Amino acid sequence: MYDLCLIQIIPVNGQRPKKSLGQHYLRDENIARKIINSLLAERTNQIIEIGPGHGVLTKYLFAKMENAVLAIEIDHNNVEFLRNEFPGREDQIINHDFLKYDLSGFDRPVALIGNFPYNISSQIFFRILENRNRISEVVCMVQKEVADRLSAGPGTKTYGILSVLLQAYYKIEYLFKVTPKVFFPPPKVYSAVIRLTRNSVSKLECDEILFFNIVKACFNQRRKTIKNSIRKITTESLPHTDLMIKRPEQLSVEQFVELTQIIQRLSV
Repeated sequence: MYDLCLIQIIPVNGQRPKKSLGQHYLRDENIARKIINSLLAERTNQIIEIGPGHGVLTKYLFAKMENAVLAIEIDHNNVEFLRNEFPGREDQIINHDFLKYDLSGFDRPVALIGNFPYNISSQIFFRILENRNRISEVVCMVQKEVADRLSAGPGTKTYGILSVLLQAYYKIEYLFKVTPKVFFPPPKVYSAVIRLTRNSVSKLECDEILFFNIVKACFNQRRKTIKNSIRKITTESLPHTDLMIKRPEQLSVEQFVELTQIIQRLSV
């Protein structure tokens, strides 16, 4: 077991947090423990931490899950620091960009955890969607605005593309808000921790690529009605239904599936 004393968040080898990588290091041990305790990991034996930084979560993960943990960090300086901090765990600390990391080698579901960099959080979530049948759970800290958006339901202003796409495959829970003062350097916005748990939908009852395209097309013109938004998707004459006269934020995931089925039938 590792000494669970505070890992001080200070510049490593003269390197300060890099703005280009969106580095804001968590320095509150209570928040760190709370994030770790939010990870259920009931359907996996592999935990991947995205962007471990200086290891404030990593030390608890290694203490709790031991060999099941893989930490993926893009910053070489942080990797060097972590490998020195956790001797014997060097092979579990990978210097790589998670957005380019190949998850196809995992033959069992994996869980993700991490304080996601604000500047690439949306890209990470699209990566999660690409690997939805491999990723059973995600516990992450993101910008509060992003957490609000992902957990939003139909009829709200924050409901959008990622709300629909992620909720099609995951149960999303807004867990708790985090103040800027627990970070170094403190960001200018509040953060929040959310949990995504894979639901029982292995495949949507429609063409999933078309579903993704329709959702994106509709929300890219969210002020227009559905009928006007999907003109780029199909040139066929659209039926006059209640769905067509609504705006995208008014449609549930199930209604977007129904809309996709309608477009599919027109193309046959």
